[in-house]
Parts: sequence; structure tokens; C-alpha cells
Amino acid sequence: MTTVFITLASVAIVLFITSMFMNDRLKDIEEQVEQLSIQAMQDTYLVKKKLNVLEEELLAGDLEKPGAKPFTSHQNFSKPRLEQTIKSMYRGGYSKERIAEETQLSQEDIHSIVSKIEVKGVRQ
Repeated sequence: MTTVFITLASVAIVLFITSMFMNDRLKDIEEQVEQLSIQAMQDTYLVKKKLNVLEEELLAGDLEKPGAKPFTSHQNFSKPRLEQTIKSMYRGGYSKERIAEETQLSQEDIHSIVSKIEVKGVRQ
């Protein structure tokens, strides 16, 4: 009886030690799921970034239509949409001079709108 007990105890100890060194399948699956979720987040980020670039190009393309009337500082225009366009172009890396060319506004108008945008950005 003692030999059976010693044999079972030694087998249990050997199995326990070998289980410590074996590869955990659950851990591998967790790592794969984590990699997939990271990849999905990266893909989502890239799609959003490309979408923003396309929106900016479309907005800039709307301003460059041949039949479109040029904006002037004394003209009534849609301020929120124009400010949004200027804001997206400025944050997209366009210079103030380039924004003035694209929107056909004076550089002073662009400078004042960009200053207003920067002040709003500091408050938020």
C-alpha cells in the first residue's frame, strides 16, 4: 500500500513539474486575440485618417470649381463651414498663404480666423 502511495505521489510530482514547462494553449490564443484587436485598431485609425484626407481634398476641390464665385471679405458666406474648412486645412499642414489662395480670402482674414481657432484650441 505504501508503494502505491509513493508511486502515485511521485507521478503527481513529475506531472506537476512537466506541466510548468509545457506550452499553454490558452496563453497562445489570448496573444493571438490581442494581436488581432491591435491590428483592427490600427486599421480603423488608418481608415479614419484616410477619410479625413479625402474630406479635406473634397472640401478643397469644392473651392476650386471653375464656376464657383470667389470669396471676398465683405461677401456673405457660410461662416461655420468656411471656418471648418480653414480649420481642417490649417491642421492639415497648409500654410496661411495657401489657405488664402484656396479659399480666395485675404491673408488678413485667414490670419484672424486662424488666430480665433488657436485661441479656441487653448481654451478646450
